[in-house]
Amino acid sequence: MPRDRHIAKGLFAGLVGGLIGTIVMTEFQNGWSAASKALNNGKAGGNSGAQEQQAEQEKEDATMKAAGKIAELMGHQLSHEQKKKLGPLVHYSFGTLQGAVYGGITEMAGDSGSLLPGLIFGAALFLAADEAAVPALGLSGKPAEYPLSSHLYGLASHLVYGLSADIARRGFRAALE
Repeated sequence: MPRDRHIAKGLFAGLVGGLIGTIVMTEFQNGWSAASKALNNGKAGGNSGAQEQQAEQEKEDATMKAAGKIAELMGHQLSHEQKKKLGPLVHYSFGTLQGAVYGGITEMAGDSGSLLPGLIFGAALFLAADEAAVPALGLSGKPAEYPLSSHLYGLASHLVYGLSADIARRGFRAALE
């Protein structure tokens, strides 16, 4: 028997699902990065390990740049260290809010019972955010400036997010009944 549709319950379940999806995605990315470093360890490179670590620490990712732009809109300048601390807040906030949007849409459209909507959600978010909005806002370079491996990493990360967010959303939505 189909359950009644309640937008508030869908939004809340999606919000929780988005947060959990973001946590799982972040852990997936940490694992991917560790595996990549392990695979590349020992390969000849132009920089010493200390130089690579220094370059990595000085590099600003899209979430750090977004934190800086948000602060500028509010009349504040952030140091590199402040951006580094606030970058994860941007990442988790965005993922959590996108989960709420997904939860609301899924609530209104009905739950198919399939895992496919979560995967489609993750892929759509990758295309809309990583491939379109982030470069358009000047938070990253143009997609053509990155190797295929970067795009595959982003897509895989977002598929993990979408699937995790959807599974968590379903569980929380069922608990709300």
